[in-house]
Amino acid sequence: MGVFFVLKCYLTCHAKLIEAYLFTFVTMEEVDYIIVGCGLASIAFCEQLRANGKTYVVFDNNSQKSSIVAAGLYNPVILKRFSEVWKAKEQLELALPLYEKLEKDLNIKIDYKLRILRRFASIQEQNKWFTASDKPSLETFLSTQLVKNTNLEIDAPYEFGEVLHAGRLDTETLITSYKSFLKQVDALLEVEFQHSKLILDSESIQYENLKAKHIVFAEGFGVKHNPFFKDIPLTGSKGEIITIKAPDLKIDYAIKSSVFVIPLGDDLYNVGSTYNNEDKTNTPTESAKDELLSKMKTFLKCDFEVVNHVAGVRPTVKDRRPLVGRHSEYKNLYVLNGLGTRGVMIAPYVAKNLYNLIERGNALDSEIDINRFN
Repeated sequence: MGVFFVLKCYLTCHAKLIEAYLFTFVTMEEVDYIIVGCGLASIAFCEQLRANGKTYVVFDNNSQKSSIVAAGLYNPVILKRFSEVWKAKEQLELALPLYEKLEKDLNIKIDYKLRILRRFASIQEQNKWFTASDKPSLETFLSTQLVKNTNLEIDAPYEFGEVLHAGRLDTETLITSYKSFLKQVDALLEVEFQHSKLILDSESIQYENLKAKHIVFAEGFGVKHNPFFKDIPLTGSKGEIITIKAPDLKIDYAIKSSVFVIPLGDDLYNVGSTYNNEDKTNTPTESAKDELLSKMKTFLKCDFEVVNHVAGVRPTVKDRRPLVGRHSEYKNLYVLNGLGTRGVMIAPYVAKNLYNLIERGNALDSEIDINRFN
């Protein structure tokens, strides 16, 4: 009786192991790509995959906030120095059609064309503006007609310069809506990605019940916890934005002075942003709030109420260029990161570069290639 009992237990145990193995085998899902992160870079890359019929799964646990709390301006001019944003024309040619397509596909409104008025602090700044507008790379983006200030709630004795071809992308609506879309097509896993669970070989990647040809890490500042890319030269800069309600202000354009004031509608305005290279948390601080209010009050004279305050760590790089490329050892691991303060414009450009590297063997733009630091 004892022998038969032991034999029965042995067979039962092995049957369960075989059943578990078969279940794992049957439910193994194969995709072309695993993407870690769901910010602007990830969405732009997903759209490259969608356009080319590739399958993918996205991991996102909402830990990174830089895209969702971004002011969302796309502005082709560096307004502190009156110089052109790196590859502004090429970036806008890719970005604007993509966001227009996403509006249609997701049935949302995210792209708001917006005048940006640069408040001049002196006659000397006016002169620098006109000098810059004569440059071939900037003449498309800088109006040569000064804009007079007619708003009694704004102090602008030296008038404004107007930036052309600018706007605001509602990044929060985009990311929230895109995640809903990913859920509908069963392509979103809202869990923490655990790098230790990756099984790698030269042909494929396995992660639990997923098998993929490639994996792209678009984790923002969270890449610092990624053992495969934690040493890339990403510095990180914390930015904070406040939202004010100012019923008497009544402007439908953005103002750039010591800070940006960006209209959102319903008498709401975003004011930002700060730069902190030491604090790497997503927690809003009173010191940053005080800084923003102090700077804003130098040119806004109306009453207002602070109704929101958010923070996030931007994935910044010392040379102000993105970090894109292939892992030096594992050839099917890639990074898409370092978009800094201009992710709205840069994301589609770097996503296309990375897709063409992986699928077509094209060389990356040397200015974004992670190997430039080797």
